[in-house]
Amino acid sequence: MKKLFCVFFKTKFVEINYLTFNKMKRNILILFFILSFCSAHAQEKDSIPTGQQMDIPTITLTENELESDMQNQNISGLLQSSQDVFMNTAGYTFGQARFRIRGYGNENFLVLLNGLTLNDAETGRPYYYYWGGLNDATRNKVVTSGLHFYDYSYGALNGVTNILTRASEYRPGTSISYSLANKSYRNRVMVTHATGLMSNNWAFTFSASSRWANEGYVKGTFYNAYAYFFSAEKKINDKHSINLTAFGSPSRTGRAGVATLEAYELSGDNFYNPNWGYQNGVMRNSRVGNTHQPRVLLSHYWKIKPDMQLTTSASYLFGRNGVTALNWYDAADPRPDYYRNLPSYYEEGEYMFNYLTDAWLNQENYGQLDWDYFYFANRKNLYTIVDESGIEGNNVTGNRATFMVEERRNDIKRFDFNSNLSKQLGENGKLVAGVNLMMNKTHNFKTVSDLLGADWWVDIDQFAERDNADDNYYVQTNLETPNKAVKEGDIFGYYYISNINKADAYGQVEYKFNKIDFYVALNLSYTDFWRTGKMKNGKFPLNSYGDSPNKTFFNYATKAGMTYKITGRNFILANATYMTRAPYFRNAYVSPRTRDNVVSNLSSENIFSGDLSYLFRSPYLVAKITGYYTEFRNSIESRNFYHDELRTFVNYIMTDLNKVHYGGELGVEAKVSPTVSLNTALGYGKYLYNNRPNITIVADNSAEVLVEEKVAYIKNYHLGGSPEMAASLGGKYSAPKYWFISINANYFANSYVTINPERRTEEIFSMFVESDPQIESILEQEKLKPVYTFDIWGGKSWRIKRKYTIGFNLSINNILNNTNFLTNGFEQLRFDRTKIDKFPNKYYYMYGRSYFLNVYFRF
Repeated sequence: MKKLFCVFFKTKFVEINYLTFNKMKRNILILFFILSFCSAHAQEKDSIPTGQQMDIPTITLTENELESDMQNQNISGLLQSSQDVFMNTAGYTFGQARFRIRGYGNENFLVLLNGLTLNDAETGRPYYYYWGGLNDATRNKVVTSGLHFYDYSYGALNGVTNILTRASEYRPGTSISYSLANKSYRNRVMVTHATGLMSNNWAFTFSASSRWANEGYVKGTFYNAYAYFFSAEKKINDKHSINLTAFGSPSRTGRAGVATLEAYELSGDNFYNPNWGYQNGVMRNSRVGNTHQPRVLLSHYWKIKPDMQLTTSASYLFGRNGVTALNWYDAADPRPDYYRNLPSYYEEGEYMFNYLTDAWLNQENYGQLDWDYFYFANRKNLYTIVDESGIEGNNVTGNRATFMVEERRNDIKRFDFNSNLSKQLGENGKLVAGVNLMMNKTHNFKTVSDLLGADWWVDIDQFAERDNADDNYYVQTNLETPNKAVKEGDIFGYYYISNINKADAYGQVEYKFNKIDFYVALNLSYTDFWRTGKMKNGKFPLNSYGDSPNKTFFNYATKAGMTYKITGRNFILANATYMTRAPYFRNAYVSPRTRDNVVSNLSSENIFSGDLSYLFRSPYLVAKITGYYTEFRNSIESRNFYHDELRTFVNYIMTDLNKVHYGGELGVEAKVSPTVSLNTALGYGKYLYNNRPNITIVADNSAEVLVEEKVAYIKNYHLGGSPEMAASLGGKYSAPKYWFISINANYFANSYVTINPERRTEEIFSMFVESDPQIESILEQEKLKPVYTFDIWGGKSWRIKRKYTIGFNLSINNILNNTNFLTNGFEQLRFDRTKIDKFPNKYYYMYGRSYFLNVYFRF
């Protein structure tokens, strides 16, 4: 691997035939030592020790059914304003292949609004839906990638985007635009008006948009969203200004699903969506997101001295976020792609195999939800609840819901505060210091969205009922209102509040001299969280209701960096950081829906990262090559899913988990002529599990720990979820007559499916002898085929009477319309040792040809 790695960089980087580039060769060699060191890590997969038996029960698992679609959003679009050639390309071009920069999760990228953190408190991830549709209003931003000195924040491992909404900084005028697309939405209308700073020292900016699609790229999806934005600034005097910002982005969207290759092939559609079906001849999606979380923000700008500024902001976020899903009681799983509804489950039963194959291939809409049947079943299910809501003699008779639609809610109430001081230190230095405060309460619960013709749903734990049908106390989800008949809009199932408070203070010092620049920074933080249960669960009456014990963490982060200026065009850049990070609330509790137990030995994560870059910059060529290395230690991964055999939701938790990310990046932009430029970007890395973590498995309906401290032999397996190699080669022509065209060829490779750690545990192999050929099939991690695409982007603008501007931009991705590219996939957590291919992987396909046309009028 070491040899291959070095040869790769020599052939791709050093032999670039450009007149001035030969001066770079001796400096690039410095990076080879780092990259060679990184690549020296062992690449052989972990092995299972033989001759040892562990008396721990083995279970089979299904995929995570509760994982929110929001977590699949990436932050690529936030990087498009970066001045780094590689990052800008990665942000605009690589996102179509689900590429993650350096393989990092989104929690390592920080999004700010006037210095205030927008990342979610429970997961640490930034979610685009907060400001979706406000492209004009959020256009003013500072984008910085990786480890650096920041003027407005301590920063984050993978970089920071700081969105600026100061009303006086928007360009005065009005912009009206219409966009036509074929992905999530089909149409967008946007209007933005900014006054600039007026003679009365006021400035205002307004923006509004609408996005909609009766059906998106994937069949059965839809999109209906609005957005609004208002910013007002009052300049009090030359030293003080106050700015008020308010915005929101209400949306209602039908979601797409993911399936096995069998389902894609049977449906004849690589974008088969199992979430929808017909109701009275009209398409209906079972997975509908409904979100509106507005934010109000007040900022104060104080110019204390010409060389000292203090910016202070406070904001309040509130609103709803929910996604619907089917639920059912005492009925067969109605999902069309459920494994028992697919022919492969009956391979040994010829009749059912042939029947289901014929039905999928020849019966129209067989592979979709049968909404009409749900209504039919609910209207024939007469039932009497005895002592409804625990009221003696309150017997209620009606049609009990066999099928229903529930909405899983995460409603937030959050306060944020930030104060950031910037001070020049003489001619060469600069100090940035600040504090952040956050107080967050997320209300997590379920409501009845649609009873599908029934009268009510009985609020009991049907999974617990299977095990203890005679114990009416045990099966209750809320002992305060046992046997409650819940109707549309009622809360049921679970209800808890995640309380998260965080405070941090940071300081950074930067000095710039003729030959060298350097900075050092320190961040100290305090995190406190606890669970407040709003229901007294019958299975956990002592630790499900009320406030849980607080979990507190004191953490620190430090970083340093330098730039050595070899000449005016040649630079060496180096950065390093070490930090500890408190666990996120979402990963800290073993089953937050039912009780307040936390993960054993809960502690902070440790992160080390460093990078070394060579930068060449001239009027005709900008080139940067970077080598990086990052370790995450003592991480926690929690997966929640429905366990098919136990018939309950199960929490699969990996602790003491180590991961390593290392590789290189290249970005080059060459000015061939005043109108023609060429660019290339290449990212190549390895993202691996780096140890043997412990596994804990608990069920929602039982206090019993099903598995504890079982070892997963996953060292050197790939993390999956992103290509480890992405490359782009493109050219751009910018005509003097205000039009341009850009063409890119892209290549993605080394993409691996996300593994099921359960398949790499000792128990799985207790049934096999060492020579069994199935062992290799169980251990192997599937590597997807390389993907290539061609994209084109162009635009034209006209200036009329030096007052009006009319123009358009058109981008087309995957212009060859290849719809057979697998971009991502995962092993199902359900696993059968007697038939290892019984539960095959699920995959995502890359969209075929997609386009985005934007026409605008500005005055």
